[in-house]
This record gives sequence, C-alpha cells and structure tokens, in this order.
Amino acid sequence: LFRLQLSDAATKDDLLGAEDAVKATGFFSSKPQVRNRATVFSLGTRESLLSFDFLAPLIVPHAAQQANERFQFESLFRSVQYALVDHSSHEFLFLSDFFMVGGQAAIELFSQIMMRSITCLLKSCEERILANYDAISLYLCICLCTKYSELMVERGIPAMDGYWDTLTRMLWHRFDAVMQLHNESVRAVDVKKIVPPPDTRPHYIIRRYAEFTCALLVCSQMIRKQVEPKLQRHLSRQQSEVEQLLNRLSASLPNPSDRLVCIINNYDLILNILEERVTCESKEKSSFWELQQTRVIDYVEAMLRPHFGDLIAFVNECEPLIEQGHTQLLIRYSEKVTGIVRSFSANWKKSIDAINKEILQSFTNFKNGTNILQASCCAAFTQLVQYYHRFSKVLSHEVFADNAARKELVNIHHIMVELKKYKPVY
Repeated sequence: LFRLQLSDAATKDDLLGAEDAVKATGFFSSKPQVRNRATVFSLGTRESLLSFDFLAPLIVPHAAQQANERFQFESLFRSVQYALVDHSSHEFLFLSDFFMVGGQAAIELFSQIMMRSITCLLKSCEERILANYDAISLYLCICLCTKYSELMVERGIPAMDGYWDTLTRMLWHRFDAVMQLHNESVRAVDVKKIVPPPDTRPHYIIRRYAEFTCALLVCSQMIRKQVEPKLQRHLSRQQSEVEQLLNRLSASLPNPSDRLVCIINNYDLILNILEERVTCESKEKSSFWELQQTRVIDYVEAMLRPHFGDLIAFVNECEPLIEQGHTQLLIRYSEKVTGIVRSFSANWKKSIDAINKEILQSFTNFKNGTNILQASCCAAFTQLVQYYHRFSKVLSHEVFADNAARKELVNIHHIMVELKKYKPVY
C-alpha cells in the first residue's frame, strides 16, 4: 500500500530554516534547483482526514495503481488503521459471541489470536514512521489514532487500547525528533548569508513557521477543545526559536526604524495566517498580538521623537516631579516652556504630515499590511494627542501659572480636527 505514497514526500532537507534554493544535482549545471516546500509546511485540505474522510472507503492498492493515484503518508496510514479497526471490531464481537466470553476473558482471547498480526503491523508502521520527515503528517496520524481509539470505545471494543497507546508513542517520538530538527535549522540560520538579504517585508521562513503552526493548531482544534500539553510544549519552543531568528533578521538592518517595521510586519503576517483558520483560543495568537502591540508602541515613539522630542522629554521629566511634590525642581523647567510651545505651534501640522508620510512609506510594500498601517497611524496620532494633553496638564501647575507662553497653546480640538484628515481609508 505504501508504494502509492507521493514521490515528493518531505525529506531531511525540508526544514523550517532551510534555504529555498538547493544545489543542482547535475554534474555540469551551475544553476540551483528550486524546490517548492509549501506543501511541507501548509495544511491545504489534509485535515479532511479528521472529518468527512475519516470513515472514507479503504484505498484498494491495485485499483489505485491502475488509476495512477498517489497519496500522502497520512492517507495511507488512515486506510491501514481503518482496515484494522473494522477487522478487529468484527473479530472481537465474533469471538465474544462464539465462545460466549466477555470482559477480561474476551480481551485475552482476542490478544492470543491477534497478537502476532498486531505486532507485525506495529513493526511495519514503525519502519514507515521513522522514515517520515513531515511533522504535519505525523501529527495528523496522532489525531487519527485518538479518533480511532474513541471509535473503538463507542463500538464497545476494549481489546485494542494497548495498540493505540503503542502506536501513538511511536508517532510522538518521531514527531519530537522532526520538531527538534526544525528548531535546530532555525537556530542555525546565518542571517548574513540569507538570499535575498533581509528587509522590512515578511521573511519566507516566518511565513513557513506561520503556516506550519497554523496547520498543527487546526488539526488540534478538530479533535479537542484545547491544545494538548505535548503539542503546546513544542509550539512554545518553536516560537522561542522563531522570535530569536526574527530579532537577528531585524538586527541586520541598519536603520532602527526599519528594524521595528521588519518585526511588526512579520508579526502581522503570523497573526493574519493564524486568524484566518485557527478559531480556538491559542497562546500563539495572544502572545504574538501582545508582542506586536509592544513593537507598535516602540515604533510610534520612534516616529514622534524626531518631531516632538522636547515636548515628550518635558512631560516625562515633569510629571514625576509634580507627583512627588518637588515644586522647587520644577522651577528650572520654566525657561523651556516658551521654546517648546512656540516650536509646537509653528511646526505641529507639518510634523503630523511628515509622520503620516513616513508611516505610509514604511508599510507600503506589505500587500497585506492595511490593518497594521491603520493601527500604526492611529497609535501614533493617539499617542501624540495624549502627550499634548499631558503637556497641557503639566503647564496648569502653579509653577507655570504666570508663564505667558500658556496663552499660545494650540487648542487640542484643532489638533483633533487636523488628525481626522489623515484617517486612512483603503
């Protein structure tokens, strides 16, 4: 049956951190062959095995050969296990009725008759599993074992519990090994040698990771309400490796602003892919959302400081002094007020325009970045209004009561009206 497996199954080279181009196999060829690894890291429609294809008819080898059909590993695995489920169910019920036994006696009789066949099948499965480098396929098989085990319980056939436990352990052991290979490949990525060099756009390794994580979470949500602890540990370890890679990728960019844009765009890609198909709550979605929000705040600060740095510094330095009642220390800031107020009054409109243009330019190459573009613009202008409101509140302190510059303050309502002109519409 496994001769019908697709020829382009995953190999030891199909890892998260692997380059897209591999060396040509031709002796005289200098061009690299490009292998499409998309199917290794994305789910496609493979999860159908856990729903409407779960009890589909068995694959008949000679008929499939004549039709020139080829199958994924998990489809062949399902066919073998479903055949065993049906045969074992009939055998157990026949033995129970024919020999008029039940309970533990029926289980022991079944084991005596079927043990040699089951042992042989387990050995054959183990050989196939050990040659599988497709983590999504392995996890689909783990899910199939869970569902077939539940099906046997529904049928009242307790004799196969040991078989499913052993087979599941084999699959988890191989899954552990393949996930470790993926993590090591991500850790080994040399950002200085990546082709093409990193830029602010989402990286192909991050896209792979997002598709890969999404596939595992979709399969998990189809068989249980929460992600099982074993899978969660793997996902958490892999997320840590990917975050470190993303930090290395962004650090290779010379401009601090570009580094933040790079991280924000990659986080946004991950979130978009997860939101598209993962309906259950997951640590990955909440974690990446929080990480992205933190970076957006950092980016907003980086955008505001070149234009409103003096005002921001004034607010951040004076507020603690007011809270602690250090009136004498506040007096020395009085001489700064006039310069800050007049600079703001003269430049705030063109500064807002410059900030808006810079944000638009930062995210213009990201075709799926509309949401993050809107979020960044909104966050930047909201933060500006908050800083200005805090600045006005500081100036209301008695220390600055006689400062003539207070009369030159721009009305915050005028700022709000101006900012509405920049509300992005796409």
